[in-house]
Amino acid sequence: MTGITVGFAMCGSFCTFSKVFKQMEKLRNIGYHIVPIMSFNAYHTDTRFGTAKEWIDKTEELCEHKIINTVLDAEPIGPKGITDIMLVAPCTGNTAAKLANAITDTPVTMAVKSHLRQSRPVLIALATNDALGASAQNIGKLMNTRHYYFVPFTQDNPAKKPNSLVANFELIPSALEYALHDQQMQPVLWQKLSGE
Repeated sequence: MTGITVGFAMCGSFCTFSKVFKQMEKLRNIGYHIVPIMSFNAYHTDTRFGTAKEWIDKTEELCEHKIINTVLDAEPIGPKGITDIMLVAPCTGNTAAKLANAITDTPVTMAVKSHLRQSRPVLIALATNDALGASAQNIGKLMNTRHYYFVPFTQDNPAKKPNSLVANFELIPSALEYALHDQQMQPVLWQKLSGE
C-alpha cells in the first residue's frame, strides 16, 4: 500500500477512540500514509476516555503529521489531491446527517466534501446510538450515494440500545481495500459471533 494516502477523519464518538486508534496504527504498519483530521469536538473535548491533548499527541506521533482541525485547513484536500481515500472513523450520527445533506461546517465534513471533488472514495465507520432511529434516513441516503462505502456494522447492544449501530472497526483495513477498488465490502450487516 506504499503511496496510498488515507485521510483519517475522527468524530466525537469518544468511547470508540481506542478501537479506532488500533486500526490507525494497523493501517500505518501496512504502509499507508495517514493524514489525520479531527472534528471540533474530537479535537477539543476531554472525556473519561482520555483528554484531547492525549489523543492529539498520540495521533500526531503515529501519523507523523499535524492534525487538520479547522475548516480552512481541510479545504485544500481536494484541490491539491492530498488523499486517495477518506475514512471517517468513528462517524457519528451528527456527521452522517451533515454529509447526507451537504452541510459543510466542520473540519471533517469539509475534508470529505473537498476530497469528493476528485471523485475519490469515502469509507464510513459508523458509531451512533440513533442509527436505526432518526439517523436511519441519513445513513440510507449515504448508502445510495456514489463514492460512499461502509465498514460492515452491527447492533452493538440491542437489548439496552436498540437503535444503536457500530462498525466492526477491525474490518477497516479490508473495507478500505474494497473501497479503493470502488466496491462495498459484504456483508454490510455484520453479525457478532457468540463469545465475540
